Order: sequence, then structure tokens, then C-alpha cells
Amino acid sequence: MKIIKKFNNNQLQHARHERGSGLIIVILVMTFLLGIGLVLLTVTSTGSKVAGNIRTQQQAFNAAEAGFDSAKIAIESSFSNEFWTSFDGHYLTEPAGIDDPLSVSYFRRLTDQEILNYIDPEGDGTPNVANVIFCRQIYVPAEGGGLNPRFTFTAFLIDDEAGGGTPDATDVLLVCIGSVGTGSNMTTTRLEIEIEIETII
Repeated sequence: MKIIKKFNNNQLQHARHERGSGLIIVILVMTFLLGIGLVLLTVTSTGSKVAGNIRTQQQAFNAAEAGFDSAKIAIESSFSNEFWTSFDGHYLTEPAGIDDPLSVSYFRRLTDQEILNYIDPEGDGTPNVANVIFCRQIYVPAEGGGLNPRFTFTAFLIDDEAGGGTPDATDVLLVCIGSVGTGSNMTTTRLEIEIEIETII
């Protein structure tokens, strides 16, 4: 016995339209999966870059802390050896206005890189202005001996009463800039710590 199935014209047209819909669904699924794959690649590569930036920023902070520790030791030594009797005459005053809050050259209005360029435009570690405690001081041992020039700190004193108020040479603002890298790849961190002379009664 032979069974013959008959299709009417509407059923044949409907079957022809369904033939292409499977291909469209496959293309949509593949596009969706490709999009998810690209997002995952972006997220994973961005994560390592963020981790690298955080590590570099931490290294710059460590450099600034090393600058503070070294400057504190140098200042204490200057007082104990009686080279200094107060902070008067040991402030950074160049460029003009670096210690004046109303000046466009006030140190808090400048980036760390701008301050470093004012102090040492050649980048050779020798300051071009007076009263810099440390200038691009390298301190991290390098593999194979010597010191690694990528890690430096700069430290100087700012008269916290220079912009107004009663002059007081027994307290001062110690500014330490830690840096990692050189040129446009430099990452910096700045610490500002108020210090004062201990008076013995």
C-alpha cells in the first residue's frame, strides 16, 4: 500500500521560507558568541594593564616614602651637628612663587613632572636651584650591581607661612616626590608632611 502525501501551495511556500531561517539563527548565535569572546579578551587584557599600573603607582609611593625617610635623617643630622638652627634659609624659593599660594607657580598648582623639570630641567640629578635636599636620588639596587636609575626621589622644604601668616622657622612642609620610569613613561607620587623642631623645655 502506497501513501501519497499531498501538499497544498501554501504549505510549499511556508517550507521554502523555513529553509533559510536555520542559517540566520546559526549566524546570530555565532555573532553573539563572537561578541562575548571579544568582551572577555578585552576584560582579561585590561585587567593585567590595571594591575601593572597599580604596581607602578605603589612603587612610586614607596619611592616617595624612601625620600621622606632619607630627608628626615638628613634634616635631623643637620640639626644635631648644628649646621642648622632653624628651617630659615633652607626653603625652596625658586622658581619665583613656588611657595606662594596666590602664584600660578605655586607647587600645589604644578604637576610632579613640572616641579621636577623646574628643579632639574636636564634630568641629570643635579638641581639647578638652591635648597633641594635630594634631587632625583636613585636608591634601588640593580641586578648585577649598582643602582637602578628608574626609581628616584626628590625632596625639598616649603615655607608653610610664605603665603601669609606669622613667620615661624620652627616648622616646615617637607615635600617628597617619588618617581618610577623616565620621560613620558614616568609615574610619580607626592607626599607632603609638616615637620617641626622639637623644643626641649
